[in-house]
Amino acid sequence: MRIAALLLAIALPVSAAAQSVDDAIDGALDRHILPGFATLADETEHLAAVAAEDCAPTSDMLRSAFGTAFDAWIRVSHLRFGPTETDNRTFALAFWPDSRGATPRALDGLIAAEDPAVEGPDAFADVSVAARGFYAMELLLYDPEMMDAASSDYGCALIRAMAADIARTAAAIDTDWRETHADLLRHAGQNDTYRSEAEALRTLYSAFTTGMEFTIDLRLGRPLGTFDRPRPGRAEAWRSGRSLRHVEIALDSLGELAQILALADDDIDTAAITQAFDTAKETAGRIDDPAFAGVATPSSRIRIEALQQRVIEARDVTAAQLAEALDLSAGFNSLDGD
Repeated sequence: MRIAALLLAIALPVSAAAQSVDDAIDGALDRHILPGFATLADETEHLAAVAAEDCAPTSDMLRSAFGTAFDAWIRVSHLRFGPTETDNRTFALAFWPDSRGATPRALDGLIAAEDPAVEGPDAFADVSVAARGFYAMELLLYDPEMMDAASSDYGCALIRAMAADIARTAAAIDTDWRETHADLLRHAGQNDTYRSEAEALRTLYSAFTTGMEFTIDLRLGRPLGTFDRPRPGRAEAWRSGRSLRHVEIALDSLGELAQILALADDDIDTAAITQAFDTAKETAGRIDDPAFAGVATPSSRIRIEALQQRVIEARDVTAAQLAEALDLSAGFNSLDGD
């Protein structure tokens, strides 16, 4: 049943379709959003604790904690609405793509001046978002020139300040979801943030399409560039060899969200969605190129292009199922204007 029909069925106190919509919204919260941000808060808190104990950029323990926390962010990075929008939190955690090199410039400026902003959380929260978050920390941990630029004392202080800042931002997002925003989404139609269940579903669907477009156009499209001009240095997190990993994590998370949204209508072909995502993940699993360096080599490039095509197909299959059955459009894309 379409959402338009659902909203007209006011004569029934609780229709089967209405219950399905409730299942989709509750499922998105209880299985996807809330546990995702709770994990992010936990893992970033652990990252800050590890950095406080061992701030050497080449530390295996620190790099491992960084990687686990980064994984947790990628799993929720498509949820760019509500608490992640407050105070520029998304960009404070993840300033990428950085087409103008703002992050290395901002870090160079902090290091050259030995900026005392690293001495307090409020001061560090006021530095440029380009010098905060996971992508800035990746430079500090994996870029040899950046590691050599700072004295050991200041470099250590900067890593600790950055890890603590990431943890505070993640904790704020988690708190806002648990204490305020989850209830707004769960009780859509009873507040001014989500004026109907249709609006809540549309927001969740837009998050799905945002994540898919980010993966297709940025995670894969940027390093692919063109055949004559591939851009491996534009791959996401290539210094730490995480480019392919981010695509795989995104596919897992977005596939989960797609299946949850499919609960809103019994006529949705969930098997088709599952097959499309499984095919994309199998294609990713056959690529042995963690940083997408092979975009510059025809024999390797074709595998990455094939992966991009499979992700496009997963997006299109899911969109055809969800958008038609639920009378949804993607609506606002939070990547617009970036």
